Amino acid sequence: MFIFFFFFCLQNKIKLQQQANERIEYKFINFNITSLMNQLLRSSRNSVIRILSITTAGSAFLYANSYHDSKTRKTLSISAPLLWQLQQGLVDNLHFGHLPLSSFRVDPVPFTGVKEAPVEDGSDSKPCCGCIGRYTISSVAARVGPAVVSLSVHDCFHGITSGRRLGTGTIIDADGTILTCAHVLFNDQEMRGSSERKVDVTLQDGRIFEGTVVNVDLHSDIAIVKIKSTTPLPTAKLGSSAKLLPGDIVVSMGCPRSLQNTVTAGIVSCVDRESSDLGLGGMRREYLQTDCAINKGNSGGPLVNIDGEVVGVSTMSRKDSEGLHFAVPIDSVCKILEQFNKSGRVVRPWLGLKMLDLNELIIAQLQETDATFPDVNRGVLVPMVTPGSPAARAGFCSGDVVLEFDGKPIASIKEIIEIMGDRIGVPLKVVVKRANDVSITLTVIPEEITPQT
Repeated sequence: MFIFFFFFCLQNKIKLQQQANERIEYKFINFNITSLMNQLLRSSRNSVIRILSITTAGSAFLYANSYHDSKTRKTLSISAPLLWQLQQGLVDNLHFGHLPLSSFRVDPVPFTGVKEAPVEDGSDSKPCCGCIGRYTISSVAARVGPAVVSLSVHDCFHGITSGRRLGTGTIIDADGTILTCAHVLFNDQEMRGSSERKVDVTLQDGRIFEGTVVNVDLHSDIAIVKIKSTTPLPTAKLGSSAKLLPGDIVVSMGCPRSLQNTVTAGIVSCVDRESSDLGLGGMRREYLQTDCAINKGNSGGPLVNIDGEVVGVSTMSRKDSEGLHFAVPIDSVCKILEQFNKSGRVVRPWLGLKMLDLNELIIAQLQETDATFPDVNRGVLVPMVTPGSPAARAGFCSGDVVLEFDGKPIASIKEIIEIMGDRIGVPLKVVVKRANDVSITLTVIPEEITPQT
């Protein structure tokens, strides 16, 4: 009887249908099988009914467990009336035809209650959105890698070839536009920005092209090379560096020392490292800092996020330190590309001000050391004004705190730069606050920094 009932339950009361991409879930309706078994074993009621009840519930559970499949959702349920009777020990009057002891079914709705990392069993399963899996970095490399090219330029000194310069570039559109660094193409002794300079371009698939330098911006170290192809070219998608946070995983790709298809990974260490922090002179610039390993030849290569989007252009590393890699943020690069398309060069207005962002701590310190320092809670401090500059002619003084620029309240140097844009020769109203809380409005006319030729 025991064996007969066991197989009867399996054949008639248990239905198992496995479907792909479903998840296991066992449901017991306010019911604990172990507790039930213990109660039944302690009961003095009819032993046959106890055995049959235990067999039914236990066999359903064991059968489900023996077909464990991480892609199937299974449900084990006990009817409420039977459950009440079992818990009360009232099993003498059970009618099996009307009260099914157990049921077993497959829920066709995928379970989404728990977010798991992908199963890494060598299958083709893809990581869930936002998950980091075994193939995350290799997928990024496979997606962007074909668009990463090796660049080779002959160094010339007074028309005499003296060697080769090696670097990396990224094809960013199907018409053959390659994004790279200016220092890959020119050195200090050469005529900078020459559109006649030729570059040997080698793709990952082995194709070789002769490229032409079409745009160069030495200040940002960004340049554009063009190639022509009668066959389709792979391209990389540009992302947004503004979305990056310290700790984000990034991938650096390039051709260090002519070694193509080189991939290294690391994290973002800083999203707004200023050029002054690196001891670099000239106009203010910002860089992404990462700990990706790069070497000579990586310059101009893409810095990529885990979504396979270019978020920076590798430009330099510190020779005296390991794990310090810097890249031009792609948001800055996009603005440069816009100006390349608009006027063929980058137009930068110049005021002649050395500026410092203020915060609560700096303001408190300045007010403590100087009782006449203006009562402000934000703004940009002007520590120095360049003699003969547009700012000097407008009446700026050392110690001024800029509060408004062109009618807009400001709290950072970046905001001033964004407001100016490429406006040259346009009068701009600036509200500053001076010692003893004296407010004054100045009119400054930006001039263009000497264009590069």
